[in-house]
Amino acid sequence: MVTLIKASLLLNVAVLIPVCASIALHAGWTDAAYGPPGPARGILLSIYLAIMAVSAGLLFRPVPAMVAALLAVQVLYKITTPVTVGTLGNPVVLSNLAIAAFHIVTLRAIALKTWF
Repeated sequence: MVTLIKASLLLNVAVLIPVCASIALHAGWTDAAYGPPGPARGILLSIYLAIMAVSAGLLFRPVPAMVAALLAVQVLYKITTPVTVGTLGNPVVLSNLAIAAFHIVTLRAIALKTWF
């Protein structure tokens, strides 16, 4: 379970460092993936930075209940992105679904260890 927890947290940090930097620096690819710069992208960047910071902090003290709460919120928002974006063709939607699948495995391991 601890290995999966650390893997999920590292995945968050590893993905979000370049994504946050790209959004903050207005990298060209971000327009196609996230739309033009504006308040919505600023809000998304804030959310991503929060997830990255909490994930990094939990790497140093991985409290399973806290990790489960973080990953559960992520899974819920990631699996709803195809509906809210309206397509499976967006690269962010596809990466969200892949990351959600990984986090579901971690959540299952936490649940099995904690509840049974």
